[in-house]
Parts: sequence; structure tokens; C-alpha cells
Amino acid sequence: MAEKKSRKRNPNGSGTIGARKDGRYELKLFVETPDGKRKRVSVYGATWEEADAERTRLKELARRGVPVDVTTATVGQYLQHWLINTAKPEVRPTTYATYEALVRLYMVPGLGRHKLRALQADHVRTWLNRLRSSCQCCAQGKDAKRAENGRARCCARKPVDCCEQFPSTGTLRAILRVLRAALQDAVEADVLARNVARQVKMPAGGLRKEKPWTAEEATRFLAAAKDHRLYALWSVALAVGLRRGEALGLRWMDVDLAIGRIDLEKALYRVDGSLGLHDLKTEASEDSVPLPDELVRILRQHRREQLSDERAAAANKLGLVFTSTRGTPLEPRNVNRTFAALVKKAGVRPIRLHDLRHSCATMLFTMGVEAATVQRILRHSSITVTTGTYMDVIDQVQRDAVTGMNDLFG
Repeated sequence: MAEKKSRKRNPNGSGTIGARKDGRYELKLFVETPDGKRKRVSVYGATWEEADAERTRLKELARRGVPVDVTTATVGQYLQHWLINTAKPEVRPTTYATYEALVRLYMVPGLGRHKLRALQADHVRTWLNRLRSSCQCCAQGKDAKRAENGRARCCARKPVDCCEQFPSTGTLRAILRVLRAALQDAVEADVLARNVARQVKMPAGGLRKEKPWTAEEATRFLAAAKDHRLYALWSVALAVGLRRGEALGLRWMDVDLAIGRIDLEKALYRVDGSLGLHDLKTEASEDSVPLPDELVRILRQHRREQLSDERAAAANKLGLVFTSTRGTPLEPRNVNRTFAALVKKAGVRPIRLHDLRHSCATMLFTMGVEAATVQRILRHSSITVTTGTYMDVIDQVQRDAVTGMNDLFG
């Protein structure tokens, strides 16, 4: 009697491929979904080889720990997975907080229900166009929360009085950049065949132009803020162009008043509701900045006044240069409000606190300082960033310089 040959079985987890009555081949395989569960899915191919190639692709994704549900995964599910497993380990906490907010407030409500593999460029384009005229105070339910406390001021009013808080062009561009990055990671992981967000043009429209102070306006402001307890903060921001987080995170251990220099290492940000010190924006931001003699004098005086309050000094656990009256870190939004009140008191043109940095650059260029030196002071990543940001100022300085050549012609 002939020996019966045993049937060769596929290894566990390899799935099965079988012929269908319609002539196609069906692969049945268990895959990991974005929510961490396992689900059996079916994938079809015109030939056995096509189905087997899809099996190889899905098994490779599983080996690399990439969850994929080829039939039901939505854009929202994928973006949540991308945030936690791809973005969070790679970017700074402050950058991750920005990504998370853009995903939660804009992408998930607008695109989250679309199937990931069915997402089209037209879906993205239509959604972005709709966002332009969508009041975010209403869309994000901000006013509904105010209405619960009797402070409705927009869509929750009766009758409705929309505040028209539309996303700016800069916000729309940031949203599309993050979506492109997320979908590109899906392409590189073989989850998607193409990045449809790259087929969508960057939103056009006017971007906010910087409106820095002139030297005369800066002088008027400092004169009005002379007796304010944070006078040294405004002085540092104007004289050496520190960003808000850098100034609020400046520690006395980073300041050398003997030689007039500060070594920037940390910045103060609020991340996930917690205020703390974090790494600076870029590696180029971590640098030494020289201080003018008058600013050294102002900081010495500020140090003496800070130490005179023993209770606040004892509460300053981080050794910060600028603190609240209780010695705790300054709340960034409160600093913005304080600055706006001082600007109004000084009677100068209103600008943002960050525009003190731009004012510093403008005054440096006006004094004839070379772009390479301004780059070092502001700690831009490259001179291209400096010249690109302040092109209008540089052009004006050049025009003023060549005006002197008129004397050649009598």
C-alpha cells in the first residue's frame, strides 16, 4: 500500500490563499489594527502571485510593528497612531504639542472618518477650502463652553453673532505640512502607495508681515516701562532678540555678568498643561550671546531687587532670571498681557511680544551690522533664514546707503 503524503501546511500567521469562483484569489490573514487589536481581513489579487505578494507586504509591516487594517483603518486612527509612535519619539515636546493640536482640532474633525486607503487629494483640497470660512470658535465648541458660564459671545448667542475666527493662511499651511509628513511616513512604511497631500498646493493668501518698532518707538516703550518689575525682561528681548520662551527660561547659571555674556540652553514652555524648561528650538539656538554694558548694569540691578525679596528668592527653585512676584515661573500668556498693557501706556504702535526680536534685528541692520553678524546674534540656523526674513529691511538699508551717491552728480 502506497504511503500517503502529508499535506504541507503554512506556518501559523501566514494566512491562506484560495481561488474564488470569479477567478480571483483571496488572501485571508490576521493583521494588527491601529487600536492594538487583531482582525482577520481579506485581500484579493488577479493571480495567486499577486495575493502572495500582498501577504509578503503585510507580514513585513507586522514584523516592523506597523499596525494596518487594510479594510477599515480611517485617517483619524492612523493619525493617532502616527502621533504616538512616529512623531512623539522624533520631535521636541513643544513641536509634538503643536502637531497634536493640529491633528485634534482640525484633521480628525475634517478628515478623520475617511478610509485611509481611500483618501483622495480632492478630499484634502475641499476640506482646506472649507476651513478658510469656518469659524473655529464655533467649530471647536469654544463658545459653547463659555455659554455654560453665561459668557456667550459668538455662535452661542441669541441671535448668533459670529466672531469670524477663521484660520490664517499660516495655520492652513502648517496643517497641510503636518498632514503631508504623516502620510509620507505611511508611504515609506508601505501602508499607502502615494501621498495624496503632496498633490494639494500650499494655501495661498496674505501672510502676516512683521511690523517691528523703530529705534524711536523702542526707546519710548522702555522709558514708559522703566519702573516696571520686568523692565530687565523687555530690555533683554529688545537688546539681544531673545524669543519669549528663551527669555522666560533664562537662568542665572546661564548668565555671566563679569564678562557680559549669556549661554542659552533652555526655554520655558507649557506642554501638556505643564510649565517647564525644555530644549531650545534648534541646535543653532544653543549659543552664547554677548551683552551690551548697559544691559549688564540693568541685569545687576534686577538681581539685587530679586534677592531683596527673601520669600520669592527661596521659591525660585529653578534659579530663573525672571519670575513672578511669588518666585514661580512666569506664565507666558500673562507676560503677553502685561506687555500689551505697557505698550498701550507708552502710546506706541501695538506689536506682539515676539516682535521685539524682529525689532532687535531691524535696529541692527539699520546700524549697518552685517547679515552674518545678525544671524549669530539671533541664532538663526542659516544666513538664508536671516536674509529671507528681513529682506525688506536689508533693501531699505541698501537704498539709504546708495542715496549718498547722489552727491557725485552735484
